[in-house]
Amino acid sequence: MIMRSHFYCIANVANMNRGVLALFMVFYLFISCNADGDRPILHVIGEADGDLATWLSGEGFKLINHSNPAIAMESIEEGGVLFVLAEGYPYQRVELSEAFFEDAEIKGLRLYVEYPDFIPGVNLQEEALQTRLERGVVNTDVFGLEMQMMSILGINDCHVIPSDATNPLLVLAKVAGLDKAEYGIDDVETHPLLIEENGGFYSLTRLSNFAEGRYGPEDHWKALWGYMIRNLTGKTDLHFETWPRYLSPTLDQGEEVTEDHKKESVKRGIDWFYKGRFFIHPDWEDMWQKYQDDGTNPVGPPVSRDLPNGDGSLGLLEGHSSNIYHDGSQQYRYWIRADVQGEGAYAMAAAAKILGNESYRAPAKRLVDYIFNSKLRGGPRSEQDAPTYGLIGWSDTHPGVYYGDDNARAILGVLGASAHLATNEWDKEMMEAILANFRTTGTMGFRDRRLEHRDIIKNGWRYYFDREVINPAPHFESWMWALYLWLYDKTGHEPLLDRAKLAIGKTMDMYPEEWLWTNGIQQERARMILPLAWLVQVEDTPEHREWLDKVVSALLENQMESGAIREELGGTEKGRYGRTKTNAEYGLHEAPLIFENGDPIADMLYTSNFAFFSLNEAAHATGDERYFQALHRLSDFLTRIQVKSERFEDLDGAWFRAFDYDRWEFWASNADVGWGAWGTLTGWTQSWIVATQVLVLQENSYWDLTKQSDIEKHFENTFTLMFAGN
Repeated sequence: MIMRSHFYCIANVANMNRGVLALFMVFYLFISCNADGDRPILHVIGEADGDLATWLSGEGFKLINHSNPAIAMESIEEGGVLFVLAEGYPYQRVELSEAFFEDAEIKGLRLYVEYPDFIPGVNLQEEALQTRLERGVVNTDVFGLEMQMMSILGINDCHVIPSDATNPLLVLAKVAGLDKAEYGIDDVETHPLLIEENGGFYSLTRLSNFAEGRYGPEDHWKALWGYMIRNLTGKTDLHFETWPRYLSPTLDQGEEVTEDHKKESVKRGIDWFYKGRFFIHPDWEDMWQKYQDDGTNPVGPPVSRDLPNGDGSLGLLEGHSSNIYHDGSQQYRYWIRADVQGEGAYAMAAAAKILGNESYRAPAKRLVDYIFNSKLRGGPRSEQDAPTYGLIGWSDTHPGVYYGDDNARAILGVLGASAHLATNEWDKEMMEAILANFRTTGTMGFRDRRLEHRDIIKNGWRYYFDREVINPAPHFESWMWALYLWLYDKTGHEPLLDRAKLAIGKTMDMYPEEWLWTNGIQQERARMILPLAWLVQVEDTPEHREWLDKVVSALLENQMESGAIREELGGTEKGRYGRTKTNAEYGLHEAPLIFENGDPIADMLYTSNFAFFSLNEAAHATGDERYFQALHRLSDFLTRIQVKSERFEDLDGAWFRAFDYDRWEFWASNADVGWGAWGTLTGWTQSWIVATQVLVLQENSYWDLTKQSDIEKHFENTFTLMFAGN
């Protein structure tokens, strides 16, 4: 109608000869085609300022928004482009009539329609299906090299309308793989996601909220939308400078990292504890208990921004689950773990020191007190004649489970916090905790992966102290060896050194073929560096330096120029959780972030965080400039990839478990059942990165930080008490 009126005016221009009229028409067409950057007008029903509209506007398209299909159909020109977006997703489907599609066909409209209640010729079920582990899978070769057959697109919390649509471009399926469905889709249930028909596209879910829903990887989504927009508009010169993002790394890959950036990363890392409301408050203690339940699946919605933060006296939640909702918000893990309390206290005390912020000191102290005032160290763990005396329980729901590694990190956290706070208040409890673990360590220096309270009560501690067990699994064993070396340095008690050195030597003899790895061989190397570094501190011999360099060098073979440490799987016979073996197994157990060696993924839960701390200790123990260079590259990398988001306040300042350093994006396989790609952890991840960043800024080591500990004052009485009987 608009075009007709323009030409009517042109045809009635008085005294205009044919040549002038022709020139005028050419000029008019040039102006009309180029007024909006040579982009046609696009009509939109639904969110006028959503992700798709933001990008299309940035591409130079002029968007006209309509409140409903009837009004849009009256206004849109013949051959126009119309987007029908699911503004009420996932609770409300877009209502479309058969007449709408008939009118669209008469006008020759090119359509993109999502989450509708009706598509001509397609049988749609009434109820949408909500999914969690399923991802989009490319089911065609029309995208060319940009996105090949079986490529994966992450669609978080996807609600899909089951249908009988045929030949879909995308299907939804639970598949194993990082960027592609490695085992195909023949053995899994699939649901059509996107179909192309008569020059239009019909989506059985919502695809237009790619930024809000935190869909990834970004290059695959650009390929998808690029293909659709080119086909709908005929415009091929698309750009993506205005592609919306509501969450990103703090710095780009090539940006310089300054000391101020690192100090800011410490501040933001601690502020994240408060932004996330991870300190339990009495006002919502019942909610914590509800979602924690028995600890088998302690997940729930985020803590509301309207609820207050606690002060540390009720403990610190674990962090985020990797489950992302359709609106981009993320589930919490409502679990209280002992290691997290000690680690969180260490990070807060370290930040208080470097930033001069006294407000962090009191919560740090309360977190440590919580360990000793709760069931984590209560009951038989506080009874002097019990064989479990001094041990620290794994969690609020499982206080009778004792992981040596979890005890080690809790203890290291408390000792580090004590040093930064300049207090010896918990030295006695720390002596008890180290010796409790030592007296359940066997003659070869190993404890085994996990001990159970009922078994220790039944067998007595001496059964474990006298047994011969070998467990070459650094993830579970090595940091307790480091603590034995640390305590030996303070007390001179030779058995601590002897058993630690024996276990370290045996483990190095078995490297790498016989190592028992958990989620990858890199995490085992990262964990092994600490006891090797501290062994050099107490016995600086050529052999001990050779052991240390052997492991550090192997780790650094996979350090990238950006500082990222690439994950690596070990031999298939020794891995506890290797790559997912079938589509059916995806998301059923713990799993690595990669599918095969060479995948460009760094892990901040199991590897980079612990490597950061350990490399700092190795560098200071040896003075090796190569170690220092690797340390600072890793420090820069971690500073750059800290999460930045104004929209998702509870994620701003965090570190996710996974990072794709080639894409410079938070992306990986999300196969791990509990701690997937977008999981956060207030202890393991956040605290060790923050606390080590402080050491790097101070040009200090943990060894020297805690050198003046007075813990040896409690050794004689505690040792006599704990080793006197059976």
